Amino acid sequence: MTLIASTETAKANRRRGTAADGVSFWHTLYLGTTRYNMAPGTPDPAAEALFPMAFLIEQDPGTTANAHYHQQDQFQLVVGGYGTLGLHDIRPITVHFTGAHTAYGPIKASADEGVWYFTLRNGFDPGARFMTMPENRVALRTVPNRKHRESVAGPLGQPTAPAETLLGPDPDGMTAWRYTIEPNQRLTGPDPTKGRGQYWVVTAGSLIHDGEALKKLSCAFVYPDDPAFQANAGPEGAEIVAMQFPLHKTH
Repeated sequence: MTLIASTETAKANRRRGTAADGVSFWHTLYLGTTRYNMAPGTPDPAAEALFPMAFLIEQDPGTTANAHYHQQDQFQLVVGGYGTLGLHDIRPITVHFTGAHTAYGPIKASADEGVWYFTLRNGFDPGARFMTMPENRVALRTVPNRKHRESVAGPLGQPTAPAETLLGPDPDGMTAWRYTIEPNQRLTGPDPTKGRGQYWVVTAGSLIHDGEALKKLSCAFVYPDDPAFQANAGPEGAEIVAMQFPLHKTH
């Protein structure tokens, strides 16, 4: 069943966090669980299980998250502030995809505003593995059949069409789209069976779902066996970024 997380509901989960490299941020959990809210001793979900994780990071102004990697595929969606990610300038709206065990970064937040980004995964990840730590570099080299996989779109200008493909489509289904929906109109999303889960994030305006207004920065996760997502725009219309994971986890 499609999972929905509204901006208003997620606000209750906003809390301070500090990463292993010392970078500080506000962390707001939308879907799933992370090490920041798991009870001590709770076992991790299986690494190969389909397990949505969605949270918003508000990285503090002037901070730098060192280059790192994760054990899962992930999208990052920049929705506030500005900075740099590796060699790329990032600001709203920027979409970034990295495959599992792909080192990326650093993420440098601007000195005045910081930078805000969603981190969106379809599998559980215990946290960043920083390349500043020798043991993580060694572990990365031992991953069988590992390949570096990274794609970036943006920063984007104003929409030029009702539907725009931002990343892909790759042969294994990885794709990102931006949709602009007129007030009170409906959009039927792409076939979810073509990937291993889709995230939909409202970047402007609102959607109406089961009679509830999903305002800017609300999100949904569509499972591969769910019906195609129905995006019903609110009275001011909506802009949405949809991101689809590869059919199989990247090695």
